Amino acid sequence: MSKPLKQIHLAAHFPGVNNTTVWSDPEAGSHIEFASFVHFARTAERAKFDFLFLAEGLRLREQGGRIYDLDVVGRPDTFTVLAALAAVTEHLGLTGTINSTFNEPYEVARQFASLDHLSGGRSAWNVVTSWDAFTGENFRRGGFLPQEERYSRAKEFLATANELFDSWHGDEILADQASGTFLRDAKAGSFVHTGRHFDIHGRFNVPRSPQGRPVVFQAGDSDEGREFAASDADAIFSRHATLEAGRAFYTDVKNRLARYGRLPGELLILPAATFVLGDTDEEAEEIAKEVRRRQVSGATAIKHLEWVWNRDLSAYDPDGPLPDVDPLPGEHTVARGRAQVRMYRDPSAVAREWRELAAANNWSIRDLVIETGNRQNFVGSPATVARTINDFVQADAADGFILVPHITPGGLDAFADKVVPLLQERGVFRTEYEGPTLRDHLGLAHPDDVRGERAAS
Repeated sequence: MSKPLKQIHLAAHFPGVNNTTVWSDPEAGSHIEFASFVHFARTAERAKFDFLFLAEGLRLREQGGRIYDLDVVGRPDTFTVLAALAAVTEHLGLTGTINSTFNEPYEVARQFASLDHLSGGRSAWNVVTSWDAFTGENFRRGGFLPQEERYSRAKEFLATANELFDSWHGDEILADQASGTFLRDAKAGSFVHTGRHFDIHGRFNVPRSPQGRPVVFQAGDSDEGREFAASDADAIFSRHATLEAGRAFYTDVKNRLARYGRLPGELLILPAATFVLGDTDEEAEEIAKEVRRRQVSGATAIKHLEWVWNRDLSAYDPDGPLPDVDPLPGEHTVARGRAQVRMYRDPSAVAREWRELAAANNWSIRDLVIETGNRQNFVGSPATVARTINDFVQADAADGFILVPHITPGGLDAFADKVVPLLQERGVFRTEYEGPTLRDHLGLAHPDDVRGERAAS
């Protein structure tokens, strides 16, 4: 007996100015004007996507002590954008990345509870930690926490925020005009939390929101990150792009749920994915090659190489051979604020591998960066892309994808118009929203229902 078809979850990431986007394309628009966010969000909602996702950089990244103008991540405040989008959409989930290292539980809980009310139950929180002292310089506390401390603080941060959300049960507001009684319970919102990272007590001033708590996302790929997601998150992002790697990650994370009394369906796995469409597979491949070359200019290629070499390589020709000098050992100081530098644990080994690849293929610096960098995940005709996405989901390599177009705000339009209808024809993607909240879209139970079921068992 064959298992039933899984329903695919789709979301859209609005990228900033970086090496994923081709901001110089004539079709590209502003990455900061509200009209761009509106166009993007309404396209996602027209296609019946689950949610829109905003990443967030808390400091403009530098290279060689200067802001790198070909790769700037910066945008308006996340909550401001999402709250504004709540007013111009009706169903689309609104997911924001909010840091647990440099914020406080009370203010973040208050902001998410408010967003959930304003949107009618469509808020979601991507809980992240900050890994570098460079970002910390923007904050009073400064510095940064070791990895184990970051996750310890993040877990307590989320637990504390949940205590604040749960300090209202949902039935306290009577608002009886005849008797003049507004609250049933004069102690509504009372909380006390004493822990290693937070010692707070008082009254939470936002009543229970439609979802009870925002949907919680987590993005860590380390063992600590996977464990954090298995214990506390509703969804986890994944960077594993191949079918084999995706299935391994999927199996590993889902298998961790049982130790926390959770079922596989209580945590969704949603990799980010780029795409290029063409009328034919061959045309899409040609477009994808051109997109990659536009994403990686000569200057960008040199900057990428500096992440590994940890030295100024501006004198090198991007269309020439790789440097004959070796990477500088020690902490990365050239590319401050970049998470990518953590990928290269042994820069000397990476340099040797890249030199061998460049020699074997007669690649220039730019060729190497293009060929070893992130490629588009889905390339082909609409029919090919729809089939490939469905194959990944049905094979348990993912529960769906967060799509990242290389053009904003209009880069999602073709996918919405050409790929989504094919997924709907296959019966693996909705034709209408099933309910008003993001939890409804994702097939996740309300927190109160989950607690009740666990208490009964």
